[in-house]
Amino acid sequence: MVHPRATERPARAQWVRMYTRQLFLTDALAVLVAVGGSHLLWFGTRSVELASGDLLPLGISYLVVSVVLAASWLIFLHVFGTRDARIVGSGLQEYARTADATVRLFGLVAIVSLLLMIDIARGFIITAFPVGLFLILLGRWLWRQWLREKRFTGLYRVRLIVVGSTGSITELADELRRHAYAGFEVVGVCLTVPTESPDDVAKLGVPVFRSISDLTAIIRQTDAHVVALAGSHGLTPSAVRSISWQLERTGIDLMVAPSITDIAGTRIHTRLVAGLPLIYVESPSYEGGAKVIKALFDFTAAIILTILLSPVLIAIAIAVKVTSRGPVFFTQERVGLGGSLFRIIKFRSMTVGADEELMSLLAEKDLDTQPLFKIRDDPRVTRLGKFLRSTSLDELPQLFNVIKGDMSLVGPRPQIAAEVALYTDDAARRLLVKPGITGLWQISGRSDLGWEEAVKLDLYYVENWSLTDDLVILFRTARAVLLRVGAH
Repeated sequence: MVHPRATERPARAQWVRMYTRQLFLTDALAVLVAVGGSHLLWFGTRSVELASGDLLPLGISYLVVSVVLAASWLIFLHVFGTRDARIVGSGLQEYARTADATVRLFGLVAIVSLLLMIDIARGFIITAFPVGLFLILLGRWLWRQWLREKRFTGLYRVRLIVVGSTGSITELADELRRHAYAGFEVVGVCLTVPTESPDDVAKLGVPVFRSISDLTAIIRQTDAHVVALAGSHGLTPSAVRSISWQLERTGIDLMVAPSITDIAGTRIHTRLVAGLPLIYVESPSYEGGAKVIKALFDFTAAIILTILLSPVLIAIAIAVKVTSRGPVFFTQERVGLGGSLFRIIKFRSMTVGADEELMSLLAEKDLDTQPLFKIRDDPRVTRLGKFLRSTSLDELPQLFNVIKGDMSLVGPRPQIAAEVALYTDDAARRLLVKPGITGLWQISGRSDLGWEEAVKLDLYYVENWSLTDDLVILFRTARAVLLRVGAH
């Protein structure tokens, strides 16, 4: 008897097949350039034979080696799922698999050459692999940018049915909408608690179903690609098993969204206990070796940046002094690590005495009740100050705060005591790490963000920070500053 799944084609969006074909062609071109270029660089167009030991006596041309290496590289990229429909366009996971496949191939080549006593030209390998990996990742990154742009216009999305309670459905749908670049589009919801009113999820503007007994009919009606289980309220283990069995006949993917949000994947581990897949969540780390490494990186990078940017710092200082009356620098008491106070240093972008006018301006605009004191079209800002703020050049003197140890290059935005006084218990967790010159808020909209969104981003950073993330944030900050995203 033929299994039902074998007679039905798995549900996959047409764009996924098109996109993976494009990735394959780009990968093939990158491998061809890397391997072919290395071959020409080291051997030119002449025929060169591979030097081999007793275990491989036959002379083999390096042209054959290059062809085998290129073909093996493409096979490894396929075998290790670098073009899997579930991860394409996902970013880090796709890049990690690509790098892993390349490193494994490199290791295999090294082991085979050692066992068979083959003396492969080291220069050929040393140039081919790094160049090839760089070109493959560059191609993936360029395609990802193209895909994200398409997704923002509503194209190339994965159609999703969300199953769960009204609260869990709404929360998951809001998260997916906030991260539109991920490409998930909710096309239907299915309530697992019959007594709940569908009014809370009706605002999503998608069909609402009250039963999961005939999930296949719902999938056909909505033309969905994936079913996502949002939380476990109303979903017993037998119900989840039943859903997976129904989807087995359709080829539709099943995703489980646990009630764990804003936690990085590096802190989450799945362990099988008595046949049950249990999720372990590591506690956030605020001490130890990682913190020392971060402090050393901040100190070293701040000194290097200060030296490199010294001509810019001097030019801005002269411009501030010449264009308006008052000191070059603006200093203000801010709240730092653990509630300690320090004086932040910035280029002055406002008129003298601007501090005294702040609270009256906030009260006038009804902004004095939320801990994010930002005023659009602030009348206190000088003409030069508007430029400095829009380019974030006024923040550069905070490099001295980093060198002194009061701040970090990356961290939550440092705030004044009046703002900190309005913190909730959740928001107070921002003080568990040093404040930073830039952070997730800087690359996600800056002043365009509301207080709740800013807190959510800062708390995510506080609990999940890593040196790798800091480097990514610094890179994306440069992009946000150049494009002047969200600066007022």
